[in-house]
Amino acid sequence: MTGTAIAAATMAALTASQAPGAEVDHRVGDPGKERPDEAQPDGAPGDDAYHTELPPLESPAPPRTSPGPSESGIPASVLAAYKMAARSLGASDAACGLRWELLAAIGKVESGQARGGAVDKSGTTLKPILGPVLNGSGFARIHDTDGGRLDGDKRFDRAVGPMQFIPSTWSRWGADGNGDGSRDPANIQDAALAAAGYLCAGERDLGTKAGLHRSVLSYNDSRAYLRTVLAWYDFYRKGTHKVPDGTGPLPDSPGAGATDGAGKGNGSHGGSGSHKPGKGHGGGNGDGGHDSPAPSPGTPTDLKPVLAGPLTAYTGGTFEQRPRVKAVNASGKAVKGVRIKYTIKGDTDARFPGGRTSATAPTGADGISLAPVIDAGERAGEFTVSATAEGRDLSAAKMHATVSPKYTFARTPEGPLKAPVDSEFTEIKVELEHEKEAAGGVPVTATMITEDGEENTKGPYFKDLFGNEDRSITKTTGGGVLSKKGVLELPAVHTDGHTGTYTLRLTTEDGSTYDIPLKVTAK
Repeated sequence: MTGTAIAAATMAALTASQAPGAEVDHRVGDPGKERPDEAQPDGAPGDDAYHTELPPLESPAPPRTSPGPSESGIPASVLAAYKMAARSLGASDAACGLRWELLAAIGKVESGQARGGAVDKSGTTLKPILGPVLNGSGFARIHDTDGGRLDGDKRFDRAVGPMQFIPSTWSRWGADGNGDGSRDPANIQDAALAAAGYLCAGERDLGTKAGLHRSVLSYNDSRAYLRTVLAWYDFYRKGTHKVPDGTGPLPDSPGAGATDGAGKGNGSHGGSGSHKPGKGHGGGNGDGGHDSPAPSPGTPTDLKPVLAGPLTAYTGGTFEQRPRVKAVNASGKAVKGVRIKYTIKGDTDARFPGGRTSATAPTGADGISLAPVIDAGERAGEFTVSATAEGRDLSAAKMHATVSPKYTFARTPEGPLKAPVDSEFTEIKVELEHEKEAAGGVPVTATMITEDGEENTKGPYFKDLFGNEDRSITKTTGGGVLSKKGVLELPAVHTDGHTGTYTLRLTTEDGSTYDIPLKVTAK
């Protein structure tokens, strides 16, 4: 008996027994408490069809000879899209813990990895990959929602593309993974990023078994589907290799991306009804302990900021409060499942995780979407966070944010210091405070700068231990034992033969700055 046959028999036995002991703990790292599912996806992405082939039991290591289309081989463009989507999602929602191998597992059972990687240079499938017609015959009955624009059918919807999104779900979860300004479910980069966002909806933690299972079941509410995806997930985590596009192994079972290209469906998915938009009631018993199916989110008509407090932070820190908005309908009631895009606008260093200026988060059951934590950066100033509903023609909700210097500086007296050429400025002392308390033990860099903020090459200077000119030094404020707490005492600043007004800039590690004018006069 072949490895694949043994695997199929084993999986069939597990499916029949439903034995709790048959489950595998898929947690990554230490087990933790799953984050609350504040926002569930608005129904599963596609239809109920999928490919039922299971991975072989032997090692998935690539062959030593030519790495042909063995089951561990993933087409290069498809593999790159999965990894890029996981990285992108990790930057905006690191707590989800999504691994690219899960995207690969779903792509395998949904479309045979985009029909063996049959994509063009931009990642768009060479031929349409369509699921079965959702006319109620063996699958859900979903009338056309896109005028046939995506699936070519003006009567009923069909799942589209390598990750099998139905048009109505794509309108809410579609993403632009390749940055070309459009969202195309037939493009593997767009589809992979959309699937990543969908799987992580509701602040799920895929590092826990419960979170992982909920995520997969949200894609297809079938225990058999869950087991098939997890089998490929475990298989891919043991090792994969890339193969040229168009040479990946094709599924033998009928379905989207099969050798005949027909989306006829497979497995035990004979349910004629649907309890989720876009999904038939899968062939498993559906008792996986996951959340009950989320209702359609309705139609939002407005976004309202619902901040818990002002958006303020110090340089070098993070914002304690996070931007949040509430999606409501015409009756003022909360709308669940609306994908909100937050964008930082303005002259600022503030960023979302991963150094990004934008991030997305769906609304929860209370209609509220909570943005990721914002890093304040090293530059003080003000900016705006704009929140928009993706795929919706709604006015943006705008929230004002302020980054203040962590430290305040005080020098008595204020104003420029004066000294003639070939002499020195002495006893320069500056007091540092944080929240009106003396800030002791703070490293401060003192630099003679030009008008462009670069280190100067002429004018006033410090001296190093060997008497050489040095125009940038670092000193620490007093700690309150042998010196006054929070006071920075600078060594003498020497003048050369150049007259004029120069700038001595003090900078702390967080980015707080203070400029001292130094006026050098003729003798």
